[in-house]
Amino acid sequence: MTTWCATTILSADQRLEVLDLFNRTENELGREAIDEGRRRTVVHRGPGEHWLDVHDGRVRRYALLNSGDPATLELCGGGTDDELLAAVLARHGRVDWWTRDNFEAVGGTVVRTLQLLRIDLPVRLEHRVGESDGIRAFDPERDADRWLAQNNAAFADHPEQGAWTEQQLRERINEPWFDPSGFFILERDRRLAASCWTKVHELHPDRFGEIYVISVHPDFRGLGLGRAMVLHGLEAIRRKGVSSATLFVDESNLAARALYESLGFSLEREDRLVRFSAP
Repeated sequence: MTTWCATTILSADQRLEVLDLFNRTENELGREAIDEGRRRTVVHRGPGEHWLDVHDGRVRRYALLNSGDPATLELCGGGTDDELLAAVLARHGRVDWWTRDNFEAVGGTVVRTLQLLRIDLPVRLEHRVGESDGIRAFDPERDADRWLAQNNAAFADHPEQGAWTEQQLRERINEPWFDPSGFFILERDRRLAASCWTKVHELHPDRFGEIYVISVHPDFRGLGLGRAMVLHGLEAIRRKGVSSATLFVDESNLAARALYESLGFSLEREDRLVRFSAP
């Protein structure tokens, strides 16, 4: 019989066991065990409701519930668990649960779908910007405030990427994987108009790249800057000896999906956010 228990604070031993579980799960599945932001919650002891399945004194399974209305849950490795769902609904009454692969939502309603797209490198397409534009590397000291303003304007209605704070940006800049040579901004008329932040998954067996954040300020949409920045980012990833790259896009974002399809991206996986409510 499985017994799930919840805590808002992981002990030092539990934290190490959960991180070890993440690593083992990723090795088994060949993909991320849990959303990067939730992993960061465990690494940096951030706020959250930690659900643990403990067997013989060891953490066997783990899920993280983030606050919200409704709260959002993800189980390490993806999928769902009936006993965990019952325990969470007994506390919260309603929950949105991120699932991966081809899970059929029995008793739940899909409220959002994220698509993971992949492309082989190099991409032999031109990317041009205007003569007055300048693409350069992001400088954490002088560009942080400007980038936050540009990014938050671009994602004003986005549940994860909108309303970033300076602390959230600094946390990511301080991550071991951060490489300033893969973070680019485009300036037009002395304004920060667009940006492309790339990432290389150096520790993954396949060592692949990722378009981590791509954004265009609303004042500069429709000018081809998003396409130019994506291609610039993909070329930067290729120059690091990487042969493929990924990105996530909301299924509902038809304009972005059309852009990525035109560049040669193909669908690799869909993650669904499923809403469950207590009977």
